[in-house]
Amino acid sequence: MSINVNSCLERWTDRLQAASADRTRLCLRGSGSKDFYGQSLTGELFDTREYSGIVAYEPTELVVTARCGTPLAELEEALAEKGQSLSFEPPHFGTGATVGGCVASGLSGPRRAQAGALRDFVLGVKILNGQGELLSFGGQVMKNVAGYDVSRLMAGSLGTLGLIVEVSLKVLPVAVAERTLLFELAQDKALDLLNRWGGQPLPISASAWGDNILHIRLSGATAAVSSASRTLGGQMLAADEATAFWLSLREQRHAFFDGEAQLWRISIPSTSPALDLPGAQLVEWGGALRWLRGGASLTDQAVRQVAEQVGGHATLFRADETKKAEFGVFQPLAAPLARIQKNLKQAFDPQGIFNPGRMYSEF
Repeated sequence: MSINVNSCLERWTDRLQAASADRTRLCLRGSGSKDFYGQSLTGELFDTREYSGIVAYEPTELVVTARCGTPLAELEEALAEKGQSLSFEPPHFGTGATVGGCVASGLSGPRRAQAGALRDFVLGVKILNGQGELLSFGGQVMKNVAGYDVSRLMAGSLGTLGLIVEVSLKVLPVAVAERTLLFELAQDKALDLLNRWGGQPLPISASAWGDNILHIRLSGATAAVSSASRTLGGQMLAADEATAFWLSLREQRHAFFDGEAQLWRISIPSTSPALDLPGAQLVEWGGALRWLRGGASLTDQAVRQVAEQVGGHATLFRADETKKAEFGVFQPLAAPLARIQKNLKQAFDPQGIFNPGRMYSEF
């Protein structure tokens, strides 16, 4: 579908300027695949899917630039044709997921521990701020006068700082060989192995432990994968089953994620022991990411205190609106960080029109 780029941006600019003047709250939204993430949605809907398309892609440069409304699947298909991919494996959580929503959510998939987080791949952005001004940052990591890497600030901001119009992302070649190994282990044994293997030159691209089964994915050159496979041992999973498993994990279609119980995402040092919390647990990222499915008796104080004790934090990733309002989705900010967040919001969106309260009620 072709669009009139200039006409679209002019209309968007006019609408944002009017919203700023009237202090009209806007809910920036692509397909809505990440609506569950963050606090409750408020404001007048601003659909970003109209502004779509790949602007530039030069495989030899390992960089792609796309508009915010571009379907994520469309971008990934174009990269796959050239043997490349978004190495952070962004979750879609829906068939219509967009590039803008992908960056705004800041979420990374199973390969994050090896490849890096989404924000590490953001090279540049164009945004419309809360006054309808079109601003460009990056591609060679340009910073503003306050020293912030603005391009990466947009990653995970959930549309609270600006409307991402266009983004440039680093891409990487797809691994030549891949193999998934299975090990039957209790969680403490699995964590010990993950941390020992993490300190060795092994091509581990993903890991997941649950129900006393540890999955290890090896990716890289054929010789390296074969050698590592012999070193680690374990049972090899069939290629099609392995692909289905990692996809189910990325998209949270795995059986662990079934049900209505609240889902916590706990980010902690990989060397942390098994967490003493009630409920089912699933471990990813070499031990650095712990998913917790808990019942009604599980409190935010319990989860967040345990996370803080080992130097991490906890996010209420999925829950009903009542629990979100009661607990808050994201870990409360310390006073210095809250001041920085407030100053950023004031600089980019002085009238507070973008996704108000999506991350924290005071912003």
